[in-house]
Parts: sequence; C-alpha cells; structure tokens
Amino acid sequence: MNTADNSNTVGVRVEIDDVQSGALRPRPVPYAGEFVFLRIDDRQAGRALLRRLLPLTSGGLPGADRSQDAWVAVALSYQGLRALGVPQESLDSFPRAFREGMAARAELIGDVGESAPDHWEAPFGTGDVHIALSALSSDVGQLGKELERARAAYEETPGVRVVWQQEVRQLPTGRTTFGFRDGISHPNIEGVGLPGSNPQEVPIKAGEFILGYPDETGSLPPTPSPDVLGRNGTYAAVRKIHTNVAAWRRYLRANSSSAEEEALLAAKMVGRWPSGAPLTLSPDRDDPELAADPHRVNNFLYREHDDGGFGCPAGAHIRRTNPRDATIIGDARMHRLIRRGTTYGPPLPEGVLEDDGAERGLVGVFIGTHLERQFEFIKAEWVNDGNFIGYPGEKDPVAGHHGGTGSVTIPEKPVRRRLRNLPSFVVTRGGEYCFLPGLSALRWLAELED
Repeated sequence: MNTADNSNTVGVRVEIDDVQSGALRPRPVPYAGEFVFLRIDDRQAGRALLRRLLPLTSGGLPGADRSQDAWVAVALSYQGLRALGVPQESLDSFPRAFREGMAARAELIGDVGESAPDHWEAPFGTGDVHIALSALSSDVGQLGKELERARAAYEETPGVRVVWQQEVRQLPTGRTTFGFRDGISHPNIEGVGLPGSNPQEVPIKAGEFILGYPDETGSLPPTPSPDVLGRNGTYAAVRKIHTNVAAWRRYLRANSSSAEEEALLAAKMVGRWPSGAPLTLSPDRDDPELAADPHRVNNFLYREHDDGGFGCPAGAHIRRTNPRDATIIGDARMHRLIRRGTTYGPPLPEGVLEDDGAERGLVGVFIGTHLERQFEFIKAEWVNDGNFIGYPGEKDPVAGHHGGTGSVTIPEKPVRRRLRNLPSFVVTRGGEYCFLPGLSALRWLAELED
C-alpha cells in the first residue's frame, strides 16, 4: 500500500491510498457536485450496493489532470451500519455522539428555534439516512460520468431506496450566497503529502483527521473495532444550511451610513473581504490581488498580526471557527476541522433587500476523528458562546443562533462598537453524523455475512 509524506512530517506516514478521497481533498475550484442519501431496506441489498460502489470510490490525492479529477465518497450513519448487519460489538465501539446522531444532540450544538430538528427537512434526523453519497468535481462533464455510474449502482439494487438528493455548484460569482469567497483554508496535516493553505501553520497530527494515527494528545483516537473497520476512516458532520441573504443585507444597510460602511461592516462580521482577502492583512480595504495569491491569502497568524482584533475582530466568523494562534481560552489545535462548503440554490439578485422565497444556502461537510471535541465543541463553545474570547453571551455574527436579540463587539479606537438585535442569518435545514470508512473497511462491510 502506498504511503504519503511531506517535508514537515516526523515519523508518521498515512496510508493515503486507503483513505477515501472525499475525506482529505480540499474542495476543487470551480466545483459542481451532488449529495444522495439512501435507505437500506434489505441488508443483503445494502452490501451488494457497496460492492457496486467500491470501483467508483477513489482513494489518495488529486491527480495531475484536474479535468479528469472527480470522486465519489461513501459514508454511513449509525443506523446505516445497523441496517447492513454490522455486529453489535462493533456498533457499540463507535463514539456516543455518532451513535446518538445529530438530531439528538441538536440543543447542544445550537440547533434550536427554527433550526430545531422538528423543522428539519425529511429525512434528516428520522433514522432513514443510511448511506450518504457525495460526488464532486471541477469538471461538469466528468461529474456527470461519475454520477451516471453511481446512479446505475443504486438504481440496479432492489432493497435500497433514494430518500434525498441535493445538487450543489459554485455560483457564477465564485462566491457564497452571502457574497463572500469560501473554501480558502485547509489544514496542514502531518503525513498526508498535501500542503496546508497557511505556510505558518505547524502540521496538525494526522490522528485529528484520520483514525489509526496519533492525534494532538499523542494518543490514538478511539477507533471502532475490528481494526479493519476503523483504520483510515473518519467522521463527517453533514449539514444543510439555509442562508437568509435578504435579512443579512437589511441588517448591514440599517447599521451603515454608506455602501463603503456596509462593505466594511460585512467584512468585520465575516473576517474577510468579499474577494477572500483577510482583514488581518488588509484591514482597511478589499485587496483582490492579495486574495488571488494562494501563497498570501491565508498566510497569517492573529497573535503576530492582530492580537487586539482591530483588524479582524475576535468575534468574526473565521476567527471564531479557526482562532489559529490567537489568545483564547484553550488550545485551538485540539479543535481543528476539515471544512468543505458547497452552495445550493440561486443567488439573490444584487441589491434586493426582500426575500424572494427561494431555497439557497450551503451543504457543509465537517471532517475529523473526534465529533465531540471538534465539530460539537466548535458549534457549542466557539460559534454559540463568547466566553472563550472574553465576550460572554455573544455568538458568531454569521453562523450563530441570534433570534433578533444577538450582539457582537467590534474593537475600534477610541471606543469599541457594539451591534445589537442581530437576527439569525442562517437556519439549519437538517444534519447527520456519518462515518467515512477507509477503502479496506468498505470492502469488509460489503463482504459481511450473517
């Protein structure tokens, strides 16, 4: 089996060809893709489907010819593993958060009010999501070929039913529905052979992202049994998020006196300008030239460049979700995630301030080996609580649940500014915790016998 290394690796080699491509690869630019959720009504049919999907499921890193680069990833929920007939001893070896599922832990992670599971799209949170397929590519034609092959696999398998589908694609602007470039930051993972986006980031231990390797504590993360099932796998929190773009624009307009102030206020809440240029490096104006340079756009630390938050506020979205070396309560490296956001739905036309009723937003995939101290911790402590940065009661201005009563502090001289009465700009439409097995584990699952 091939292994991967990089210049920053010290004695760790990840069996990269056994890791699903959908686990570690950054999202391509541009991109198009599709998510398909399946329910297994017959365990033999589920196993047969995995056997059909195995030839489509790639491992390793991107190829040299990106026009031919497309991948299908196969993940399973806890209920899906049960439906396949995985032995109870193995099921019991999975972590509690995964066994319980995202809906059962919604209040903990801030999915309350209109984001609560009672309001989620079916089949999220119902137990009917067993297999989650995702296909992603930088080339629409190549994506179509992969989707056709995947569709043939599940449509030719009686006893397996499609319960949800969602097309995603990069908008013509290359930005999110809120108007900001996304997908800029990717961690530097020890032993993988894929450079991170921040040259100043010390490599994160491979065990934070892939099971079977030491994590930041120096220990192996808890791994499902038998070893073949857990090794080279990971967990993915999959979420569909609706974006209230009209409410976002109205709030910016109501709290600014000019278009320039609106742009600055939006950047202060996000932490980057629309082009992707970080406030930490360009605090006063957008800098498309900086944003277009892959060697500079993510090359910064907070303590060195902006410890006081006068450029990028401590409460800004990107600083909360990845504090880097900022002065906070706790160790940010223990909570690092791979984030992969993909956009669905049409953009709200430029300048429109009233909602048009269209569904738009993102399907986010958040990958790591510790659901509780990575995804759940970030959601509970960093997104929906401000204690770790010294702003008790404040939430992430973009991703937090505010309900019209939120507030956010923006450091300014001589007097800081405090925004009040923030509405919720995002609404959770649904989510699932999934296990993304290694390729050897997929074969083991496909060959299970009663």
